[in-house]
Amino acid sequence: MKSLVLAEKPSVAREIARVLGCREQHKHYFEGSKYIVTWALGHLIELKMPEHYDPKYKTWRLEDLPIIPEKMGLNVIRQTSHQFRAIETLAKRPDIKNCVIATDAGREGELVARWILKKIQWKKPLLRLWISSQTDQAIRDGFQHLQPGERFDRLYASAVCRAEADWLIGLNVTRALTTKYNEPLSAGRVQTPTLAMMIEREKEIQSFKPVPYWTIHAKIGSVAVSWERNGEKRIFSKELAEQLYKKLKNKQATVISVERKAKKEVQPLPYDLTELQREANKRFGFSAKKTLSVLQRLYEQHKLVTYPRTDSRYLTTDMETTMLERLEGMKSGYLDEIALLLKNKGNVVARRVFNNEKVTDHHAIIPTEERLDIGKLSADERKLYDLIARRFLALFYPACEYETVHVVFDIDGEAFVARETQVVNAGFRHVLEKQEEKATFPTFTKGQTVSVMLEKKEALTEPPLRYSEADLLSQMEKYGLGTPATRADIIERLVETETVERKNGRFYPTPKGKQLIELVNEELKSPQLTARWEKELEAIARGNGDAKAFLENIRKQTERLVAEIKQSERTYRAHNLTGSMCPECGSFLKERSTKEGRMLVCSNMACRFRKRKDPKLSNRRCPQCKKRMEIHEGKAGVYFQCRPCNVIEKAEEQKKAKLGQKERALLKKYSAENDSFGTSLGDLLKQVLEKKNE
Repeated sequence: MKSLVLAEKPSVAREIARVLGCREQHKHYFEGSKYIVTWALGHLIELKMPEHYDPKYKTWRLEDLPIIPEKMGLNVIRQTSHQFRAIETLAKRPDIKNCVIATDAGREGELVARWILKKIQWKKPLLRLWISSQTDQAIRDGFQHLQPGERFDRLYASAVCRAEADWLIGLNVTRALTTKYNEPLSAGRVQTPTLAMMIEREKEIQSFKPVPYWTIHAKIGSVAVSWERNGEKRIFSKELAEQLYKKLKNKQATVISVERKAKKEVQPLPYDLTELQREANKRFGFSAKKTLSVLQRLYEQHKLVTYPRTDSRYLTTDMETTMLERLEGMKSGYLDEIALLLKNKGNVVARRVFNNEKVTDHHAIIPTEERLDIGKLSADERKLYDLIARRFLALFYPACEYETVHVVFDIDGEAFVARETQVVNAGFRHVLEKQEEKATFPTFTKGQTVSVMLEKKEALTEPPLRYSEADLLSQMEKYGLGTPATRADIIERLVETETVERKNGRFYPTPKGKQLIELVNEELKSPQLTARWEKELEAIARGNGDAKAFLENIRKQTERLVAEIKQSERTYRAHNLTGSMCPECGSFLKERSTKEGRMLVCSNMACRFRKRKDPKLSNRRCPQCKKRMEIHEGKAGVYFQCRPCNVIEKAEEQKKAKLGQKERALLKKYSAENDSFGTSLGDLLKQVLEKKNE
């Protein structure tokens, strides 16, 4: 008898199959003496769409809302149905004794597997593989300690509640807004309050009125000091600033107090996903989506880091024995930083990192024991791995010791203050950042008189900055909007629906976004709704909540939200209408920005007319400016053009035939043996066949 192992992706299934010795490869699975390893392709099953309940829902009508099925059904996703059928066939084999769920160890991973098993009506025993890294050792250990499937029933219930709630609220409110205002308007429990925060910040910026202020500074040797009164450095009266400057000019300063304090900065904890996304955005300009994508490769493909989608920054106490092995794995890339740590047998100085109570489903993101080969990583992968590795190494170094110096000078009755920080022992900062040499702060004594060079500066108060991705992630985390795993997708969704634009690393609300936030229900704008939902979902996952009561409340809320939109007397005016008319129905065309460039689409939602406004961009790069070239079709055929450089290149008439891996290997082998082989593809393949038949 064999176990059916269900992974989330083919790449993960391949690694599990290799570790378990499943060497027999088939199109949809790997088979060995004890295990059959198959895979999903992300979600293979989804909640039924409205038209699956009743064909009339294919057409969006306001009068049909709200759509609240008595019982939510499941549907096989058509595009990946072939893989579902393969799993269904495997599940019916008489030699299968149980199923091991090996999807991602989290709420969404549990849902992926359980919906598949529910659809195939699985009745046999269920086991769960719950691991935090994809190394061979982690997989072997995980299969030696498989957990009963029922232990994760509450997590599954929480996942179902989340999925059904998002369907009921998101689908109904989106359809209501879209049909009411004849414009594709998307709303949801996470994306709407996130948009509302950006709109609120935009209002603050637009209503901001700059106010002039003045500051007075002085130089005492190499030391910069500033005028202060009751902790305030700015002077908002021009007359007062002028009076003070005239009064203090050409006067000497007297030291009235010198205060030195020894302080320590403790080692930072390792990253959780949100903190890593913030840091990568600040350091490298990575979007949250890009960080997660690169991190997933480090986890799945290279096996160099632990499970990415975590909200914890702590480690469990039993992990302490693995620290030395992890350092050994990193040694090739961080020899100087690790040499002394290995002599100390991998002793972690920051003991507070080991805290079982603060570890949720997964511990913090740290390096695995896998041997590091830095040459196999892309530039982005190296950057991200380096952040994780150095934050991990900081745990083995002592705290940073520094001294703060606070000197107060008196100039004709006015206080001028100098503040300085001097590092005594860099400690963990040796591995986190390059240490800059600082000039030694001079010694001052109380009562000492010194000469000063005075300077007055004028400036204007500045409005708050628009949110960067790092800022937005912080706000979403603060208000409990989404989870570490979903926040990146929410941000991208707002960009795709054209409610915000990303410019120079900051988010700007669009006219569409500003109107949408005025039309959407007040309840949906508030982060408190989502925070309450997430709290309830977490309680359900922990066994302290009531899934049935949660979904009942969601259904009532859906009815209320749709009723509010139906009764609303507000109006929407499309901001992107052009003067051009649709050739098919005569309605005005709207201009939309897409990944493929600007498009003209019909404003009549029943009409499907659309055409490209900008020429299509090819993957061909201009030889001069390196930008993507436009693709055109003329009398002489297809050609590429770079307008700024006026470069035109004709497209190749035929694409080169693509070879499979085996054909490439054979060609390489036999081409190397016989330099006289023909250069054409046909000649080469002919020679290969002749050589094989000898």
